[in-house]
Amino acid sequence: MQHGESQIAQPLVIGGETIPRGKRVRLDLPVARLTTGTMMSLPVTVISGKKPGPRLWLSAAIHGDELNGVDIIRRVAKALKPHRLNGTVIAVPVVNIFGLLEQSRYLPDRRDLNRSFPGSARGSMAGRLAHLFMTEVVSQCTHGIDLHTAAIHRINLPQVRADLQDPATYAFAQAFGAPVIIHASHRDGSLRQAAARRKIPTLLYEAGEALRFDAQAIQTGVDGIYRVMAYLGMYAPPETTAPTTVEARETRWVRASRGGIWHRSIALGDEVKQRQPLGFISDTFGDKPVQVRSPMDGLVIGHGQNPLVNQGDALVHIARVTAEVGPDL
Repeated sequence: MQHGESQIAQPLVIGGETIPRGKRVRLDLPVARLTTGTMMSLPVTVISGKKPGPRLWLSAAIHGDELNGVDIIRRVAKALKPHRLNGTVIAVPVVNIFGLLEQSRYLPDRRDLNRSFPGSARGSMAGRLAHLFMTEVVSQCTHGIDLHTAAIHRINLPQVRADLQDPATYAFAQAFGAPVIIHASHRDGSLRQAAARRKIPTLLYEAGEALRFDAQAIQTGVDGIYRVMAYLGMYAPPETTAPTTVEARETRWVRASRGGIWHRSIALGDEVKQRQPLGFISDTFGDKPVQVRSPMDGLVIGHGQNPLVNQGDALVHIARVTAEVGPDL
């Protein structure tokens, strides 16, 4: 029996509670007590369909300052009707609850939760939270989507990152239908790596910037999740325009050759040619400008937002487009 089949065959038990079919259940999984004695809990909503089917987890705010995914999950979870759903959706809008309260990417111990998986029940705070999430959510699922934004002072074009060399994950990514699909190898300690080791196809959706809601990024994420559920036979999606998707196997950050004031001349989604000017760096008076040029033909998928740069700072993220594809639904 394959991983997905074995998961579907077993009763769904989260936090010691058996989830009945055809119900919406809200759970709070205890994580740890603060110094005040207040218990911090992981909020989980489970939408269990009347009929069996795939189990899809949706997670956001693994980095506590990345908020678009929180609203994406709110919109999807609120709209789903258990009687129309085949299978189960496990929605966790805020995984890094500590980081969210501090408006920080990190946990209080300064660890990056997305470098702490699969975690340990007796490890650091990050390790314990990662272990809880893996045990109660990921290990129960057949598929997963982890929602992110760019890091602070950066912005990303809506994009899906996944292991495109894995056929099941590749088909999953195509079904999502993001403007850009990027092949990305697994990073050590990441949620995506931990899930892949359990043979669970997982997508990482990146869109927008930290500590901001972006309407386009949110809507693209919502539409993509509905398309994925349709692909998995879980839910009939609302009417959406079929997207055009480009695929990339290589990306490169263009970095500042000197410090100064960065004057960007391109925007997210622009197509650029090799040696095309992307902007210039100057001193505060605009003297001694240094042109910044693209190292290759490609698509602008991200850029820095702060015009104050030091030598080596990341300025523009470019993807080399290898294919243009349509939705495979």
